[in-house]
Amino acid sequence: MLIQKEVLQGVLVLGWLAWSLPVIGAGEHSPHERKQPEQGSEKHGGHPGAAKKGHGEKHGGHGYGRPKGPPTDIPAHIKERMDSDGKKVNLNRSLIGVKGLRILAEMPELKNVKSLALQGNKLGDEGVRILTESVTFKHTENLSLWGNDVSAEGARMIAESPNMKNLKELKLTRNQIGDEGVEALATSENSSSLTYIDFSANKISDRGAMAIANSPRFVNLKTLDLYNNQITTEGMKALLQSKNLSSLEMLILVRNKIDLGKKADEIAKNQSLPSLRRLELE
Repeated sequence: MLIQKEVLQGVLVLGWLAWSLPVIGAGEHSPHERKQPEQGSEKHGGHPGAAKKGHGEKHGGHGYGRPKGPPTDIPAHIKERMDSDGKKVNLNRSLIGVKGLRILAEMPELKNVKSLALQGNKLGDEGVRILTESVTFKHTENLSLWGNDVSAEGARMIAESPNMKNLKELKLTRNQIGDEGVEALATSENSSSLTYIDFSANKISDRGAMAIANSPRFVNLKTLDLYNNQITTEGMKALLQSKNLSSLEMLILVRNKIDLGKKADEIAKNQSLPSLRRLELE
């Protein structure tokens, strides 16, 4: 069973049998229990809120099936998957690859795009290079690169690109950025406006957790998802006692290497994040 720890009025309620805000916990499953690409959950199927009017309704979520290869007509497919004003495009699992991203980068219809959902397109670091070097994407605020074999080098490209200065939500779920990729983003001015980060399943250790905790760039961050990494109790402590994560409201540390015993309880009890409302450990 998922253990959800809520913070109500600045107090973290601890112990496995004591819960706050039961209406939130009742009948609710962790978003990570739905972390299967084919299910297309709201949280992990593109961008948070994708099922709301506009982006999700127009594209029908992810019910268009799982393609076996790239679209025959990539430009037509892109136009089909973008909103009428060109500000949102959902290409999740379209398998457009690097070739498709080059086409995407050259489309004038996307000069004002703000939301890019690119989950599962086999982009790799070369795709990230095209993405970050193109001025077409300079207005991007929401970027999902879930499951694209992005390494630390790809994360560094995002961190250093002058075209990624407007990012507010960054989803790098199930990639290979590791601690080095986290460190690159933690020192980047491009991270200063981020309110939502998903670094799930990226082999991040305490080193990466500490880079986040010690970075003044994440002062506006509200949600930090570190599901399924290699963070121990020490990394948890660094995050919960960070002086920089003053805006953080939700921290997810499910499926890490944290010993969920007395020490973890004590660290959670003495956490110093003023805005924290929800902590997930199991």
